Amino acid sequence: MNARYKILVVDDEDDVEQLIRQKFRRQIREQNYEFIFAKNGVEAMSKLRESPDMDMVFSDINMPQMDGLTLLEKIGALNPLLKTVIISAYSDMTNIRLAMNRGAFDFICKPFDFEDFERTMSKTLRTAQQIKDTIQAIQENNILKMYVDNSVLQFMCCKEFENSLLVSEIIDASILFIDICGFTTISEQEPPDVVINLLNKYFDIMVKAIIAEGGYIDKFMGDAVLAVFRNDNHLSRAMKAALSVNANIQSIQDTLSGAQTFFPKVSIGLHTGEVISGNVGSAALKRFDFTVIGDVVNTAQRLQSVAKPGQILITQKTFEKAEPVFKCHAIGAVILKNKQSPVNAYEVLGLMQH
Repeated sequence: MNARYKILVVDDEDDVEQLIRQKFRRQIREQNYEFIFAKNGVEAMSKLRESPDMDMVFSDINMPQMDGLTLLEKIGALNPLLKTVIISAYSDMTNIRLAMNRGAFDFICKPFDFEDFERTMSKTLRTAQQIKDTIQAIQENNILKMYVDNSVLQFMCCKEFENSLLVSEIIDASILFIDICGFTTISEQEPPDVVINLLNKYFDIMVKAIIAEGGYIDKFMGDAVLAVFRNDNHLSRAMKAALSVNANIQSIQDTLSGAQTFFPKVSIGLHTGEVISGNVGSAALKRFDFTVIGDVVNTAQRLQSVAKPGQILITQKTFEKAEPVFKCHAIGAVILKNKQSPVNAYEVLGLMQH
């Protein structure tokens, strides 16, 4: 299990590591903090390259090989979002001012007042977390692209953000692939404004149901939606969202041109497991799409392709992981594109009645 926060302390004094480990022994034991130590700027840069997920840095100014002021500039080039707190003596105010002008977030003085040390660390970590949350919101809310000028979005992906935006990871998640059945025919027969208004109406219903269960929209693809659920109980929340989308869409009745009535339905594929999460795109264009890829995503899409209107399909593997509160019906083996063998599928019917 990884610690909640990872903190680099750069100081050439031998007793600093011992003092910090002693003072924060409970938090270290409870894995709230993981402290990593370096004796100088050269060693610190090596540690930062090994651990790009560092949350903050404490750095002394006067050190051999590479001093703290030089390190501060190096950190700014390596990861401009990483916050550094400078350690110095009261008498070294000139260097403290230099450090602050070069981008230091704050400073503390020796000898350590550990109450001040902890308050400063907490404040810095809160700021670091806010930056992470902001970046994640930029990554996860691609719907922003529907409303924000492209030049603004390109600014968000400037060099300052590239290091963070290009980080990828393997996550455990549940994937929903939702398609509006029969909408291609409508798009070919109805006026453009009618098509777009209907599509946005249906997407809005889906998005609200997905967000209500803590999911996010990965992308809109034509008349389909790819949604992702992660963290605690993601499979249960994804199944509830799928049921909600299915019920809400089926309750709609729209009148088309020629007084024709349209009763929309969706087909849904749902799968769960490990996916690769990251930004895919072009650094040259400074345009990236935060997305998930892998067999779990492909399987969800292929389950949707064989689902009938109004059906939510899952595999037997997903069925076995689902909570018993969901009522599911085995429909037998289905053939999915690019799968060597048929896959046993289940239809999600609803929640069990108590």
